[in-house]
Amino acid sequence: MLRYALRRAAAAVAVLFGITLVVFLLLRFIPGDPATAVLLTMFDPGAGSAELTMADIEDLRTKLGLSDPLPVQYSNWLGQILQGNLGTSLRSRQPILGELALRIPGTLILAGASLVVMFAIAIPSGILGALYAGRPVDHVTRILSLTGESLPNFFLGVLLIYLFAIQLDWLPAIGRKGPESIILPAITLGTGIAAATSRLLRASLLDTLSQPYMLMAEAKGLPRGRLLMRHALRPALIPVLTSSSLVAGGLLGGAVVVETVFAWPGVGRYMIEAIGGRDYPVIQGFTLFMAGLFVMLNFSVDILYRFLDPRVRVEDQGHV
Repeated sequence: MLRYALRRAAAAVAVLFGITLVVFLLLRFIPGDPATAVLLTMFDPGAGSAELTMADIEDLRTKLGLSDPLPVQYSNWLGQILQGNLGTSLRSRQPILGELALRIPGTLILAGASLVVMFAIAIPSGILGALYAGRPVDHVTRILSLTGESLPNFFLGVLLIYLFAIQLDWLPAIGRKGPESIILPAITLGTGIAAATSRLLRASLLDTLSQPYMLMAEAKGLPRGRLLMRHALRPALIPVLTSSSLVAGGLLGGAVVVETVFAWPGVGRYMIEAIGGRDYPVIQGFTLFMAGLFVMLNFSVDILYRFLDPRVRVEDQGHV
């Protein structure tokens, strides 16, 4: 286990290093000049590009280090990262790590509530679909799953706002004003991911139940429901766990659409503002932060595999 963990940790470091290089280069190939964008959006928002002089732009580029050769810019940024510093925003001139820390709690709350909604819908519907495969209950759960997966988040969000906030006046429409404010955004975000998770769980359960040892147990008279809950559910959760870890990372990355529809304060809106203002350090720092989060989640899932299914073994002799 220790050797396997060390291998995965080394691979994670290599992946993160590759991500830093790719993100850095891609941002430099985007058309437009960040110094001009900063001047237009910060110092004189009402000005046009014609009102800016080349001296102003070059002076700001020098101050921001954008005039340095790309290898120098990359090495400087990498040096900051190794010191635990994600950089400073071009627009606000504030440390990026501090700005992320202010917004992450809102996204964590939204992500956690959405995961609760997801599991509350996906697990019962997936189990029912597998237990009654080919029967009316299965058809109903599959239709509901396809419907939930097909509905765009922005459409479902607006629909919920109209129904529960405007027509019924039960819940707040936008903002973060109290515990009840999380209900509509969580339902909007959780419903879509629950649909895919439900279908994945149903397919995984059916595949597990079709294994010879499961068929033998059922032939000996073990009830299908008991067989499913006590013997099939645990190994069937492996692909669901993988999917859930990626979903959780994506949620923490900021459900941009949902946060925008409900004016929910989180990192998604922060990222949209950074992209609009060509704030390179924020985009780089945020992307690296999320990449690290995804790598950690995947690493945790790899370790948990051994405890979910005894058949999953990692051998030191060249097997991973």
